[in-house]
Amino acid sequence: MFSTRATRFWSSVSVLTAKVRSSCPARRPSARHCLTTSKPVRTTFEKTTLPNGLRVISERMPALHSVSVGFWVEAGSRYESPSLGGISHFLEHMLFRGTETRSAQDIAREIDSVGGVLNAFTDREFSCYYAKVLGDKLPQAIDILSDLLLHSRLDPVDIEKERRVILQELHMVEDSPDDLIHDLHSESIWRGHPLGQSVIGRQKTVHSIGRDELLTLLSDNYCGRNLIVCAAGDVDHQDLVSRVEKAFHDLPAGSHVTRELAPDYRSELSIVSKDLEQVHLCLGCRGVSQVETDRYAMNLLNSVLGAGMSSRLFQTIREQHGLAYSIYSYLNNHSDAGALTVYCGTAAEDVPQLLSMTLKELRTLKNELISDDQLERTKEQLKGGLLLSLESTDNRMSRLAKSEIFLGKHYDLSALIEKIDMVTKDDMLQLASRLFTDENLNLQMIGSLDPAAYPADCLTLS
Repeated sequence: MFSTRATRFWSSVSVLTAKVRSSCPARRPSARHCLTTSKPVRTTFEKTTLPNGLRVISERMPALHSVSVGFWVEAGSRYESPSLGGISHFLEHMLFRGTETRSAQDIAREIDSVGGVLNAFTDREFSCYYAKVLGDKLPQAIDILSDLLLHSRLDPVDIEKERRVILQELHMVEDSPDDLIHDLHSESIWRGHPLGQSVIGRQKTVHSIGRDELLTLLSDNYCGRNLIVCAAGDVDHQDLVSRVEKAFHDLPAGSHVTRELAPDYRSELSIVSKDLEQVHLCLGCRGVSQVETDRYAMNLLNSVLGAGMSSRLFQTIREQHGLAYSIYSYLNNHSDAGALTVYCGTAAEDVPQLLSMTLKELRTLKNELISDDQLERTKEQLKGGLLLSLESTDNRMSRLAKSEIFLGKHYDLSALIEKIDMVTKDDMLQLASRLFTDENLNLQMIGSLDPAAYPADCLTLS
């Protein structure tokens, strides 16, 4: 239901930062002063597991009048067969087409009538259906969301309508090189593994998905052990549990999804020649997973490199040399694999210089310690961004769900801040030295380029 770009940005929310990646780095106020208080930063959450394995997790935010509630299903493109690529995304669309008692228009009217927001998105390792409403309207939101998951009609006529919608979405991505390049990059670094599959699918696979396949996915994956209901804001945990239990008491426990072995990271240089005004590129290297202890140092490395207006890439490539409007780095982390990716859009004639500068910054990070001042500023940036993002009920709810999915446990904010503070310059240097190697580099480009001008040996950190 999200657009492709919005889906990608929402789904890149990390367990650590719990915030949405933006293609245009925003100016942040300094967090230095707000974090020097001796008052501990505490968060409290409650978790209940129902008899069928469904997990209910909530965090009360007493000062707020709103609540965000999400129904998270461990069903995504990672768990799809190649012949049915995109089926999780297809099902997500179909659940909004109407239930046994509500038409699609009824669903829209009901959520609008309480001033709420209702949406969904699919990622590689989960699908999420969520609503944001005033606290006293939470019962209506739960009723609508549970109805979508439990009683959708999956009408054959609607399936054909939605197939056309998804095919148009695919065409939109193909016509948007700044979107397409990210999909090509993920496909390249994890080629041959389900993590490399497009979340939307391909035209051939979208055409092959029918009602029987959708019903099979619904019965196999939308079960108690794969479902997590999270809420943050003006919510009472016991009331939430009671309402969820009433709605899902007949839902079978089913079997928890199983993952294939972690993918191998692939090094590759690939160019798609296309007549465009700009060249769009993703330069990436191996990263860390959501569960590795190095993830705190990885977040700091990413911040130094390209996350924000003070980052090295933004300052060098945009501010000093004017080679690009959009330049940033981000982490593409999953349960057992990860990547750090630099995205940029620039003129074709500027690509060699831009690549040289980007590789130079990676080379510097793997060979030289950052200064004490930059380490301190980057930690404050990361901690400040974390705390500011958690003023949002959406981000709090998302953080609860992702911590449960990836870690199976939840950290108090004070503990997260402590882990960030514990990272040293040596930790960052050792991690960069291990990951930023020629064998881990992957470059994908789309634009008016001659592939012969970019031999494989042009991509080196030596």
